[in-house]
Amino acid sequence: MSKNFIFSSESVGEGHPDKVCDTISDAVLDACLAVDPKSRVACETYAKSNIVIIGGEITTKAKVDFTRIAREAIRDIGYVNDDDVFHADRVFVMNIVTQQSPDISQGVDAKAAKGKKKAEQGAGDQGLMFGYASDETPELMPAPIMFAHRLGRELTRIRKSGKAKWLRPDAKSQVSVEYVDGKPVRITNVVVSTQHAADVEHAEIEDFIVKNIVRKVLPSEMLDKNTEFLINPTGRFVVGGPQGDTGLTGRKIIVDSYGGMGRHGGGAFSGKDPSKVDRSAAYMGRYVAKNIVAAGLAKKAEIQFAYAIGYPDPVSVCVDTFGTGVISDEKIAEAVQSVFSFKPADIVKQLNLLRPIYSLTTNYGHFGKIDDLKSLTWEKTDKANALKKAAR
Repeated sequence: MSKNFIFSSESVGEGHPDKVCDTISDAVLDACLAVDPKSRVACETYAKSNIVIIGGEITTKAKVDFTRIAREAIRDIGYVNDDDVFHADRVFVMNIVTQQSPDISQGVDAKAAKGKKKAEQGAGDQGLMFGYASDETPELMPAPIMFAHRLGRELTRIRKSGKAKWLRPDAKSQVSVEYVDGKPVRITNVVVSTQHAADVEHAEIEDFIVKNIVRKVLPSEMLDKNTEFLINPTGRFVVGGPQGDTGLTGRKIIVDSYGGMGRHGGGAFSGKDPSKVDRSAAYMGRYVAKNIVAAGLAKKAEIQFAYAIGYPDPVSVCVDTFGTGVISDEKIAEAVQSVFSFKPADIVKQLNLLRPIYSLTTNYGHFGKIDDLKSLTWEKTDKANALKKAAR
């Protein structure tokens, strides 16, 4: 990519149909892990109009009340207005969950099985995972996605505070950032689309969003007279949420990760327990990449590793610092593999993942949240010094 360019990333609010489904799926996962840390969960949710369908494969000792969990999640999001077709107290919840396939379980379990290469815990599926970090923001995340998340988070905060009673749960944000010599220098465009009550005028929405959200949370030095603000650019957004569009777990993987700035292996996160490397190894990738940047070994870093189902060791590990490394990428990769273990069981142990923490991750990105490092352990930079020593 040229050193001079404009890059855009988007975020979505808690009431976006896909995020409603992610929220329910992660709430189900947390309910299982709270009782049985060894739960195997692959929970998928579908929402449309006044219907929620919860499916997938779950093996757990927990007694899960899927209807109660779904209603509580929907209520917390804010679908409680009398004019909502999709309403916490009126949705019809269908449960089509089965148990995990014994063939998959055999590959994941830490015990010998006929045809299985090793007796230790293996990956729950084949696949490739990426981790990414950049020194563009204090969170060591790309600026466009962090700015988009800030807008969505503040929009939700204000809505739930009751300050703007016309705000409704469904929303999207998007920020375009201009880079010069590879560094973010200004915001060229901001898009915010928010669902609203029918009786509010577009001019009021536009004025409120720009003054109370955009200018409040985005860095003023990156906004100038040429920055374009597009607020509800269709002119009207009354019908939203699952009434206006279909929701499905796992469809916002770029929002969940790096906004397109870092690559993604394709596997979704929400609703999956940490035996699924789609989730746990992606968290591990973020942990490693963030520590590489925090150690001063590179200004930005991406790591990729891949797995075979049922096999504990990654089949490949690759580090790319995009020319910003202070030593070769090969030496950084060697240091990484001497400090970290990428075996699925070790990832779970290193990051302490068998806890009901996943509802904290669902909205506004699974990465870049630094206010709760005790829960979101992959955001720690506690291995930076070890990496420095290993890279000598």
